[in-house]
Amino acid sequence: MEHIFEAINNVFGFVTPLSDFFWEFPTNFSWYANIPILGNFSLAIILLVGSGIFFTIKLGFIQVTHFKKGIKLLTEKKRDETGISSLGAFFLSSAMRVGPGNILGVTGAISVGGPGALFWMWLSAFFGMSTAYVEATLAQMFKEKKEDEFVGGLPYYGQKLLGNKKIAGIALSVMFIVYAMCCLPAQGFNVVSSIGQMGEMITGGSISTTSAFYYITAVILIVFTTYLAFGGIKKVTKVTDAAVPVMAVIYVLTVLLLILTNLGSVPYFFTAVFGGAFTPQAIFGGAFGTVLAQGIKRGLMSNEAGQGTITMAAGAANTEHPCDQGIVQSIGVFLDTIVICTLTGFVVVMAHVWTGSEGEAWMALDKLPKFLASASTLSPGSGTLDSIVIFLITVCFCLFAFTCLVGFFSFSEIAATRITRKKSFINFIRILGIFIATFGILCSMAGLELGNLWAISDLGNILIVFANIPLLYLGFKYVKKATAHYKKHDDTPFTSDVAGTQCSYWDEAAKK
Repeated sequence: MEHIFEAINNVFGFVTPLSDFFWEFPTNFSWYANIPILGNFSLAIILLVGSGIFFTIKLGFIQVTHFKKGIKLLTEKKRDETGISSLGAFFLSSAMRVGPGNILGVTGAISVGGPGALFWMWLSAFFGMSTAYVEATLAQMFKEKKEDEFVGGLPYYGQKLLGNKKIAGIALSVMFIVYAMCCLPAQGFNVVSSIGQMGEMITGGSISTTSAFYYITAVILIVFTTYLAFGGIKKVTKVTDAAVPVMAVIYVLTVLLLILTNLGSVPYFFTAVFGGAFTPQAIFGGAFGTVLAQGIKRGLMSNEAGQGTITMAAGAANTEHPCDQGIVQSIGVFLDTIVICTLTGFVVVMAHVWTGSEGEAWMALDKLPKFLASASTLSPGSGTLDSIVIFLITVCFCLFAFTCLVGFFSFSEIAATRITRKKSFINFIRILGIFIATFGILCSMAGLELGNLWAISDLGNILIVFANIPLLYLGFKYVKKATAHYKKHDDTPFTSDVAGTQCSYWDEAAKK
């Protein structure tokens, strides 16, 4: 069995360098890299951050002026017979945003670029909030009703903006489904491996990956995931509605405990972050371009602003105006990066294990062990309390991975409906996803972490960025009109006349 897994890993050996090429292009060419200042910015960074700055200015800093409005929308209680609530869509999108990358990505960015990477992560998130607003508003404008659910997102607004050509919607749907399927093995792997780690913490002993414990865990996970996958979006949102607040609260409180017991290190955190943003430490290579790229790349890959991968959740919401969900989704970026990622950064930077005698050993660790070692360093002296902290963090990591897992199933299903609404095809996509997620679970049980296979998600991320960003510019004129109408507060219904383009659902809603 191991030989089969290794063979598959080797087949995808080309993925990592290909992904790096696209993410770094054209900084990987000396003629460009030698250009002062500009040579530090890859095309992906220019597109993502540049678009965020452009949208922020053109929309009058909507992520600031309407932040309070977004919070109000999240706290409103509304019964939704069709679709899901704004809060439900927020939790569903957060289930994808707040994933293992909030721990692994941040830890990796700091270990490669230094503490200064956090500063650029914050900056990219601030402007990314406006990008999330634009893509979520587009998802709402062009959503469609499917029985008692709404479907929308990248494949839907992409098709509308490209002349309503079905081939465009199909191509974008296929791209997203391939991307989602490539992400599933990693999440299945992370769920099972983290459950195994929790089992070892509870029993105090080592648990073999070939033991009954792992087999039972795998079977339960596969059965439960299958149950959710075939239950549709509403069934998945019931799980994410419960899981997202729990995992967020546990993680926030656990890290706040570490911060409160190490208040003396807080000044060091801010000094290291702001100082390292412009003058990186030599131990991390001392290159400004590296810290910049790591912060922005990992920040955007965590909150997914501009990728279009979260827009399916936005399109599934039942709202009174398209811009309502745009505001809500921008707050999702804030939660993911400004809150969750920052808390991870506090742990890694405040511990600054790399400056101690064990620094070399810490650098050699994988990303999750790096974070757990940092958390252990900050934990109060009691061995029991230290174990509790590590256990709670592992629980959060497990929930992060599981909500991502079920989120990919929901979003793949929404993308599939753009291709065809035949039940047989939708079920095929569900079964394919379960099979691929099972592959990741089996990798965990075999004790193999197939880096090349996991790197496919990085490649999928950048390809979707290059497809999505141009669409946002194509649709921005409609978003501007929708935003102007939204800011009037004159209680007139949103319709195609307001948008300047055909928005069928909203015309029907205005007639009721």
